[in-house]
Amino acid sequence: MRETFSLGRIAGIRVGVNASVLVIVLIIAGGLAFGRFPPVLPGRGAAAYVVAALAAAVAFLASLLAHELAHALVARRNGVEVEGITLWLLGGVARLRGGARTPGAEFRIAGVGPLTSLVLGLLLMAGAVLARLAGADGLPVAVLEYLAGINVVLAVFNLVPAAPLDGGRLLRAFLWRLRGDAWSSAVTAARAGRFFGFALIALGFLQLVTGRGFGGLWLALVGLFVVNAATAEEQHAHVSGRLGGLTVGAVMSSPALVADPDLAVERFLHEVALVRRFSTYPLVDSSGALVGLVTLNRLRSVPPAARATTRLRDVACPSPEIPVARPGEPLTELLPRMEGCSDGRAVVLDDGRVVGVVSPSDVARTLQLADLAAFDRYPSAGGGADVARVPDAGRP
Repeated sequence: MRETFSLGRIAGIRVGVNASVLVIVLIIAGGLAFGRFPPVLPGRGAAAYVVAALAAAVAFLASLLAHELAHALVARRNGVEVEGITLWLLGGVARLRGGARTPGAEFRIAGVGPLTSLVLGLLLMAGAVLARLAGADGLPVAVLEYLAGINVVLAVFNLVPAAPLDGGRLLRAFLWRLRGDAWSSAVTAARAGRFFGFALIALGFLQLVTGRGFGGLWLALVGLFVVNAATAEEQHAHVSGRLGGLTVGAVMSSPALVADPDLAVERFLHEVALVRRFSTYPLVDSSGALVGLVTLNRLRSVPPAARATTRLRDVACPSPEIPVARPGEPLTELLPRMEGCSDGRAVVLDDGRVVGVVSPSDVARTLQLADLAAFDRYPSAGGGADVARVPDAGRP
């Protein structure tokens, strides 16, 4: 779901489009131009049907953008950093860095999306009704009616209480308020999502075998996405539950071995990397400020013949793209940011100075310690940690 090209920024939030969105545009436009519009409004030229259908498809994408933008704006107002919005094949996604800190914030962030789609649907329906009362008819009114219906359907579908749908987030918020435990509530919502996804897949295959064609294939595809996303969310909830309460400083490797960004790769390999055998090296300038990050994977990408003339800064992950954190920051808020050109690493800064590094191996070691702590306290659990009863597991 990464963006293929950018549409710019709206209210300071980056908006992008994945190339797969062209598929849904073609599906909607083709279905309307050659399926829905001609029987309802016969006698128009093919060009008129195509233009109206394309307008409806683009307006539908704008509706999706409004839905996701509502999520992003409310998330930002509730203290959650927003990385951006991406439109793709199966809709849109607002990429949030970290999660809501309270059940109320979770409820507001999740609920505003379906509410926005519902309001849009009602406004478009009112516009279509007023247009008909004024004597208007034809393709513009048909486009308004289609957009009204699809927005209401989008709102209702997203309210199904199953993660990763907005209804699943609302279910999590409700259970979180009831139980007082965010992670077990997330697991329940994710399992509901898996059940719903499998139900969609089964319904899709049923439609296929009964000869209803493309609609069944689409349902199965949506169901597969829901199952995969819900499974990933459950895994994330289990991990976050075991790491809950831990700070970045409790997990990081410290002190970090920093390097001069102007050092040649060949010299660095022989004098540092092959001797110290670390996998991650922050680059700092003469003032101690972070300017880049090199990993063994990035160093390996330099051809042997070019290592003598290539500086570390030339192959480093640049500073703006490096995930950074403070020692006191909750580890669970950092984890979603550990991606991109840093090869899954993050740099820990204290007053602008590099004090440590968090790598996937640091997180994996902490998870192993959490499992050992859980087994030691609850041997009947067979080594599995209950997310609600080991809040401090994993402290070194």
